[in-house]
Amino acid sequence: MTHPANTLTLVADIGGTNTRCALANGREVLPETVRRYSNADYSGLEIVLRQYLSDEGDVDPIAACVAVAGPVRDGAATMTNLDWQIDRETLARATRAETVAILNDLQAQGHAIGDLKDGSIRQIIAGPETPPSPQAVRLVVGVGTGFNAAPVFETDGGRFVPPSESGHANLPIRNDQELRLCQFVSTAHGFPAVEDVLSGRGLERVYAFLGQEAGDPKSMPSKSIMDACTQGSDARAVEAASLFARILGTVCGNLSLIQLPFGGVYLVGGVSQAFGPHLLSFGFAEAFRDKGRFAGFMSNFAVSVIEDDYAALIGSAAHIDTLMKR
Repeated sequence: MTHPANTLTLVADIGGTNTRCALANGREVLPETVRRYSNADYSGLEIVLRQYLSDEGDVDPIAACVAVAGPVRDGAATMTNLDWQIDRETLARATRAETVAILNDLQAQGHAIGDLKDGSIRQIIAGPETPPSPQAVRLVVGVGTGFNAAPVFETDGGRFVPPSESGHANLPIRNDQELRLCQFVSTAHGFPAVEDVLSGRGLERVYAFLGQEAGDPKSMPSKSIMDACTQGSDARAVEAASLFARILGTVCGNLSLIQLPFGGVYLVGGVSQAFGPHLLSFGFAEAFRDKGRFAGFMSNFAVSVIEDDYAALIGSAAHIDTLMKR
């Protein structure tokens, strides 16, 4: 396959297990160029990117932007579950691109909001009838292998999504059961962080906690828990998912009061997508609005689930396109 030189942008979504790469024409990701690589087969990002460029006919991109599952500081990324060095110098060397950028994967998801197709957004809670202003703050909440959240600001200089590590804040407690869950998580992991419950592995811990509470300890993978919820074949799976959804509602409600996302709350990530059809029936909305005298005020915030698997790639393309036009 031959691509024009110095025209397209290389974008990549680097997870702990796989890296997805694609080419973008401006803000538009080209679906036919998306390729997936297993990180275990490579010793570093530079080799993955060079392999991708070779697989795409030795394309010479004009720019490159990658989204990584870990914190980014001063143009360098620290992967949470991968021992790779990722910085702007490495990215420029691997791609020969004139403009490069590195984002946290949640930042990339935030940059995608506004560039997603309508069919890729599932509304969970409706907002006010009056549409929000174009400058209204939005909030992106990622629930997948881990948890994170960040506001999305529309500025005169373009979309701005600040870095965040919200998943490592303390888990909120509303009742005795949630206190015991925090103690259960603390015993196993030393600190009851939001991510210890609101993630794929967190759902498994909630299921194990309920087993301990019932005097019938057993484990189940998160995917099996969600399958059992859909099929109605395991009452404990339904109870675990319901507890998970209510805690997610509480955390999203707390974050909404902090950030005031009148432009909406957007749930992203694989776990969010799996829970999307069940959130209302599992009590998410009630927990989201359970803010005492501010319960009515919570109706200002719509909540949706992003169901586009390419959102991080779309956000990377949108971000680098904005940088190049400044």
